Formats: sequence, structure tokens, C-alpha cells
Amino acid sequence: MDDERTPQDSEVSDRLTELLEIDRPIPPEPGLPEPVRSLEPAALAQAPAAAVSGAVHQNRVHDSAEKHVTGRADYTDDIAQPEGTLHAYLGVSKIARARLKGLDLDAVRRAPGVVDVLTAADVPGINDVSPTGRNDDPVFPTDEIEFHGQPLFAVVAETRDAARRAALLAVVDCEPLPFALDPVSARKADYPYVAPPLKLERGEVDPALSAAPRRLAGSIRIGGQDHMYLEGQIAFAIPGEDDEMVVHCSTQHPSEAQHMVAQVLGVPSNAVTVNVRRMGGGFGGKESQMNLFCAVAAIAARRTGRPVKIRPDRDQDMTATGKRHDFVVDYTVGFDESGRIQAVEADFAARCGFSSDLSGPVTDRALFHADNAYFYPHVRLRSHPMKTNTVSNTAFRGFGGPQGVVFAERMIEEIAYATGQDPLDVRKANFYGGAGRDLTPYHQSVEDNILDRLVGELEEKADYRRRRAQIVAANAGSTIVKRGIALTPVKFGISFTATWYNQAGALIHVYNDGSIHLNHGGTEMGQGLNTKVAQVVADAFQVDFERIKITKTTTEKVPNTSATAASSGSDLNGMAALDAVEQIKARLVTFATETYGVAAEDVAFLPNAVRIGAETMSFDAFVKEAYKARIQLSAAGFYKTPKIHWDRDKGMGRPFYYYSYGAACSEVSIDTLTGEYRVERTDILHDVGRSLNPALDKGQVEGAFVQGMGWLTTEELWWDDKGALRTHAPSTYKIPLASDRPRVFNVDLADWSENRELTIKRSKAVGEPPFMLGISVFEALSMAVASVADYRKCPRLDAPATPERVLMAVSRLKTKA
Repeated sequence: MDDERTPQDSEVSDRLTELLEIDRPIPPEPGLPEPVRSLEPAALAQAPAAAVSGAVHQNRVHDSAEKHVTGRADYTDDIAQPEGTLHAYLGVSKIARARLKGLDLDAVRRAPGVVDVLTAADVPGINDVSPTGRNDDPVFPTDEIEFHGQPLFAVVAETRDAARRAALLAVVDCEPLPFALDPVSARKADYPYVAPPLKLERGEVDPALSAAPRRLAGSIRIGGQDHMYLEGQIAFAIPGEDDEMVVHCSTQHPSEAQHMVAQVLGVPSNAVTVNVRRMGGGFGGKESQMNLFCAVAAIAARRTGRPVKIRPDRDQDMTATGKRHDFVVDYTVGFDESGRIQAVEADFAARCGFSSDLSGPVTDRALFHADNAYFYPHVRLRSHPMKTNTVSNTAFRGFGGPQGVVFAERMIEEIAYATGQDPLDVRKANFYGGAGRDLTPYHQSVEDNILDRLVGELEEKADYRRRRAQIVAANAGSTIVKRGIALTPVKFGISFTATWYNQAGALIHVYNDGSIHLNHGGTEMGQGLNTKVAQVVADAFQVDFERIKITKTTTEKVPNTSATAASSGSDLNGMAALDAVEQIKARLVTFATETYGVAAEDVAFLPNAVRIGAETMSFDAFVKEAYKARIQLSAAGFYKTPKIHWDRDKGMGRPFYYYSYGAACSEVSIDTLTGEYRVERTDILHDVGRSLNPALDKGQVEGAFVQGMGWLTTEELWWDDKGALRTHAPSTYKIPLASDRPRVFNVDLADWSENRELTIKRSKAVGEPPFMLGISVFEALSMAVASVADYRKCPRLDAPATPERVLMAVSRLKTKA
């Protein structure tokens, strides 16, 4: 299947080989000098001992770290406001579902400081900000209210406080309608899907289930999660002449914000510029959910002719924007006495909210990762993206994948308790591996599996077997405090499943003083993307990192950007930037050969210098000479991921370019009288290929683990019987604190790993895969609970495993024991 490449894919793959391989000669392209590669072996032999400060595969501090902690980092809300700036605020519904009969906004308009009030009738273009183009996500509704907290109108006033106060004065005339808040009640009420469902199937599932020596069925509820970014949603629109609009906002997808603003204004995309310097966190919550705020700010700015900023408070941010999808998964699994899986059938019903948003691809990816690290000989998986009368759920770190992995680990846990085995042994028995056991439910072969080595090393390093035996012995002698330990793996596919998003652009200028300007289509949300891409550029030119100026992401410089999501930021934008560098270097080599009469192979880029034959010239001087000779010192780079293809109708293809792997071993202790618990120790070994920046990657692994642990333990979303989200602020929604981190926390990268595919410097994605390492805590809690019934029954904990749920599970097992 991997050899079925288009000519374009072959061309891209060949070009990547030229850029990234250093173990074979590179033939020159027709009519061009031989490309010059960074750190050629011949050049290395003559290079000074001191390496450039920007080299890849080295630790480097985040380029904005000092500014973050000192408060000097500029965010959207820090932009100096022009004279006459107005402020907008949303007026929202206080009912879950109703027929909208009318809005009485007279009192709102008369309120002090109010300049304008916006409703659906004031949208000059199309009243829709749906990221998938399904026309089901209005800026403001016209006929029906579909969730508690839905924006109905916006107030534009001289101050933010005036707008907030005025928004409370509206009178909403509506007729209440029946509503459904969760996927189970939505299915019972025969609610529609918000997006087409997906089925993945391979083998003969029904006969295999019937023939399996053992079989069990179960169900698990997997909770949602709020993004809780430090910087909330914000947009600042500044009108220009004619139909021009500049929007500063906190978004992971500048091009989508550009297209949405153009759509609601009824202007072409070239009239709208979207700028993003940095975000104070995103996690997927700013991939599509910022569309509404950008649209409101832009409409208000167009109507008033004045700059308009909109920044909801935390309560409104949490009630009006989507979350991670929560799922109810019903499953049946057939297995043998050794615990090896024979067949799997599962249905994934998701709370998607009132509109499609990104629920289709999110629920698709839940199925893509429902196998996690395990081979299912016969499998049938179905998604049910249910419409509900709640805020429309959206992307969140892992994009549905974590929910699929939780299901896989629950199934393994069920089998382990049913067969009386250590769950780790059941996991190992079901790993992908070897011919005949390498095909996923979506028919992609797992060709790069390193889990046997990765898990084996972690098992030994964490001393898992000895510690588990000690824990079992300690539990037998303790009536109140019970302990648990679990070692869980992760296999995570890397690429957007919407194939067209797997592309990126970059723009690089080399100025005639030797300084370098870098711009790319990715967005910086604290993860260090800008630092990594700048390292790639510095390494390729062999100049110091400090020589490079990293500028804001803007649709003016790089068009048609993909969202910074799917863990693809470094993969895509790093390759695009490298392509731009190589174009400039090729021109410089041509200049050197023609000017100094040397062969292309006698030109090499050394640390902050260029060797031309027997002479060495500083990089600055060489660039100045090239400028004087009228050599173009600017280039637009481009990259598209090769090999990937996906036929959704058939449920077959290669949606992922490669896989990232990881494993975590966590130990917990619980108080069986209260359900309270703590994480005693966690050991992690994670695969990032050849790390571009080990320090940043380690930070991503640590942060992802804690965030994943929070999702499965303390972060509970709760709606009351009126459909109102009651966990809508830090006072009612508990994210992990510093005190919740493991008491002992050991994190290592698999420094022996190298990506088999031609990625940027053989690295692997790190944003999303380690999020699922937090599942080890969830599984360890389950073992601790199971100990009260001598490990004879699976506790079947639902997520999040709050202390209340842990206590109820303990009581339930004690009753049955």
C-alpha cells in the first residue's frame, strides 16, 4: 500500500531525501548546482570546534521563556489600543432549547456607554462560522436557541464593563422545547448525527466473537475536559480603508479565522489579515472556537468604523465555547484463556453539541486510536457523533484519540481481571508485531513498532515487577490505604486525517547585514514551535540562533495555513522553513561558483562562515557580496506530507505518516474511607525520534502527562437539569495543581529512537502523544480499587475517576465481595 504513490508524492519524497540524508552523495538537479547540505562531512572536518548556538538536537531555552515569566511577552490584550477603540460583549441564552420568538433590546441600547447592538440581522455576509462548511453554526441564531449559554446578540460599548452590564438587560421572548444533554438521552430521543458516522471493519467479526473461548461485554463513560488556557478567547478588529480588516486574535488557525471573517463580512479573503504573535495556551480550544469572537469583533468594527475588542470573562468563555468530547463506549470482546484478543466490536457515542464543528473528524480519530498498541484480528468499530443541546464540542489535545485509547486500555484491564493476570502481561500479549499481526482496523500496516523495546526498558527501569509484588503484599495487610500500579503504552498516529491540512508554508528573508527574518504558518502557544523552527533554520545556514528574528504569524506572509494542531507543527513548518533555506543556499552556491570560479562541492557553510575553495569568509560578508551581485535572498518554502491517503467511505488507507510511541508506569495510593488518592510515583519513557530540542520535548511530555492525568481524575464537567454548565470557572472546575503531580516524577526520552520516515531531522511529534500517558494513573487507581475484592472483578471506573467515584467503586466491590 505504501508503494502506491503519485508522481507528486515520489517527487516530494525524493526532495526530502536530498534535504535530510547525509549518508550518500546527492546528484545535482538539471541546470542547478549541487545542493549544499548543512554540516556536510567534508565541511565538518574543517569546521571550527565551536558549534553554532542554533544547532538542532540540542537543548535550548524557549525563545520567549524569560518574557513569559517576567510579563514582557505581548499577547493580544497587550496591543496598544488606537483612539476610539470600542469593546464588545456577548448576550447569551439562559435556556437549553427554545423557539426564539423575539429579542427586546431597547433597554440594552439605552444603557450608558452603548454604541451598537448586533443580532443576526446585522451580519452583512453569511451568518455562519462552521469550520466544516455545514452551515450549522450561526454567529447569532434566528429561529431556535440550541444550548444554555448560546450567544444571541452582542453589545458594543465604550468600555468593556458597560458592554457587560448592558448585555444583562435584554428580554428574550422564547418558547421552551424538549432538550437532550448527553449522547445516551440524545439517542433515545432520536436526535440526528451532527456529522456522518464512520465504520472501521476488518475480518469476520460475528463468527470470530461466537467462536472465541471467552467473551465479555461492557460499557465505559469517558468524560470531557475544558481547555482552561491561561489566556482566554480574544479578538481585536481594526477596520482599514475600503473593505480591509485587520484582526489580532488568539487562534491556532489564522487562515480559518481569515476565511470566517471574510465570510461574515461578505468580502474576499484577501481583504482580511489575521495576526497572531503568541497564545497563552490553546490545546485545541482555539482551533475553531475563536471564529465567533473574530466574527463579532469584525462585524462591529465594520459597522462602527472603529476598532473593536472582545474578551469574554472566564465564565462566559467556558459556557460559550466547546470542550473535549465525552463518550459512552459499549463494547464486546472475544479472547482466549491466555488473554489474547480474538475479536472486538464497539460503538462510540459522543456528546457533540448543537453543531458539527470538528466532531466528525474527532469521532473518526477516536476510532483510529481504539486499537492503541494492540492488534485485533477481527474488528468492527462505529462512531455515533450525537447532536445534543450543549455547547458544540471541539478539538482538544489528542483530538478524540485519548478517548479511543482509554477504551482499549479498559478492554485490556477487563481481560486481565477475567483471566487472573497482570494487565501488563495481557498488554504485551496483544502488542502489534510481525507479519500477520501488523494491520490496523483502518488497514494501515504498523511498520515502525518499537513498543517491545520501549516497554521492556521502562519495565526494568521502573522496577515494575518487584514493586507490583510489594504492592499486592501491602494491600493484603492494609484495610484502609490501598495501592495500585500500572504500566500503559501509547501508539499515536501523526498527520491530519483531513489530508489537505498536511501542508505548510514558510517565508525567509536574509538581509544584507546577515540577519535573518523567519515567518511560518504555525502558531506559538507556549509549546516552543518558533524556537524549534528557528533552530532548524540556524542549523541549516550554520549561524547562531540569535541572528534569527522570529515574527508573528500573519496571513499576509504565509497564505492558506493549516491549524497548528495534530502534533504536526514542527513536522510541517520545520520542513517548509528548511525548503526555503535550501532555495536561498542553492542561489548562494551558484553565486560563489560563478564569482570565485570554484566547484559547487568546494562551497560549504561553516559556523557563521562560508568556505569557498581554500578561502573562508564570514557569513555576513558573504551575504553582503551576494546582495551587491543582486542575488535573491528571500524564499517561500513549502512542504506537503508524502505517502498519506485515506478513503473514508471504505474505511481504508494510510491516514498517518508515522507513529509516536510512549509508556508510563504510575503508582497511586487511595483512602478507601474517603476515596481520596495521590500519585506516588510516575516513570515515563517517551519516543520523540531524534529530538529537535530535548529540553522542550521533555517539558511537553511532562505537561501532557499532568494534563492527561487531570482529565481522568479531577476535571469533571457537570450540567444541571436545566442544561446549564455548572463547572464554569476555576472555583468549580478543578485542574491539577502543583501538589497533584507525582511525588516522584522521572521522565526520559528514548534517545536511541530515530524516525524511519523522512521527517525534519528524523524527529517525531511530541504535542499530543504523551497526553495519553496519564492513563497509567487511571489504571493504577483501578488496581487499587480492585484490591478490596482481591482483584477478582474489574472495578469499571468511569472517567474522570474523582474521589467520589473511587469511593463509590470501593463500596460497590465491597458489597459484591
